[in-house]
Amino acid sequence: MKPIKAGIVGTGFSAIAHIEALRRIPGVTVWGIAGRERAKAEQVATEMGVPHVYDDYESMIEDPEVEVIHNCTPNVLHYEINKQALQAGKHILSEKPLAVTSVESQELAELADQVNVRSGVCFNYRHYPMVSEAREFLRKDDNGEVIHVQGSYLQDWLLYESDYSWRLDPEVNGPSRAMADIGSHWCDTVQHVLGKRIVEVCADLKTAHSHRQRPIEQVATFATAAGECEEVAVSSEDYGSVLIRFDDGVQGVFTVSQVAAGRKNRLVFEIAAGQSAVAWDQERPNELWVGRRGQANEVILKDPETLSKRSAKLAHYPGGHQEGWPDGLKNLCHDFYSHVREPKHHRSYATFNQGHQLMKLIEAILCSHEERRWVELKQD
Repeated sequence: MKPIKAGIVGTGFSAIAHIEALRRIPGVTVWGIAGRERAKAEQVATEMGVPHVYDDYESMIEDPEVEVIHNCTPNVLHYEINKQALQAGKHILSEKPLAVTSVESQELAELADQVNVRSGVCFNYRHYPMVSEAREFLRKDDNGEVIHVQGSYLQDWLLYESDYSWRLDPEVNGPSRAMADIGSHWCDTVQHVLGKRIVEVCADLKTAHSHRQRPIEQVATFATAAGECEEVAVSSEDYGSVLIRFDDGVQGVFTVSQVAAGRKNRLVFEIAAGQSAVAWDQERPNELWVGRRGQANEVILKDPETLSKRSAKLAHYPGGHQEGWPDGLKNLCHDFYSHVREPKHHRSYATFNQGHQLMKLIEAILCSHEERRWVELKQD
């Protein structure tokens, strides 16, 4: 089997995670890396054993050796890199969000439909075995119709006024932060589990710190600042709660926060149906809670011997061998590359069209908060 050669654009947290995930997939080679600063790209290439370093992402996209581009850059660069990759006939796997406006994401989705390449967005939580099991469980007729959905995605890495990241700069990150960064993950995960789309929202957002201390030297995501700082104004949200309605009338509510002390990466959803409920917590990823009335609740554990056939394919180790965040990203990449290699492969990764829908969702949330009303997602 001829290896598929991948190029990584970016040198931060996401780029390193992608390189590690790709090394676990047979038939894939991390061929090269490009970053904003060549010196940083060379450092990462040396540490990670990547053989080629490019001066810029344009050079990587133009290289005929590179077949797949991984866009692991700050949000403001997603649109241009994704567009150039598609136009060059390269398969593209982009970090979310797909773009920073729905005008950009619509153009990308339409372009992706026109070219004969694979294009996906990195919403990795749908690729956990127990998330898949929740989806399969709810499709059983004896569970009844879904009544409502609730959940949250809570972190604390921006709790203090002294915490800072490039994600706080709207010129680099876009107008939304907590909702675009982690709220989009929650929405994609729940939409995937339910097989339904959110079509209307009512949002209430909050900025906990109107000013923060920005380090003079750039700090990577999740890194701790040190050295001299300057005070800067912050306009994006730290917290938000959103009432939601799905396309079939199912209702729900979710909360996101990046200032929730003690919560590191807690994505939780609970779905109530007529005869049962299911709940999943990303910080306990190998468990699926099932609630019932009139009989004992249960916890289903990740075990490929007992999971549904579709979910078992995402569990690569025996029961009792814990799998988590890096394994979900690996499953995403494996799904994507299987589709690259075999166009008839039944994919489950998020497409550019789905990434566009989530961009419209984020904009509807921002509009709802600003205008203090329910907002329907705009139609293309």
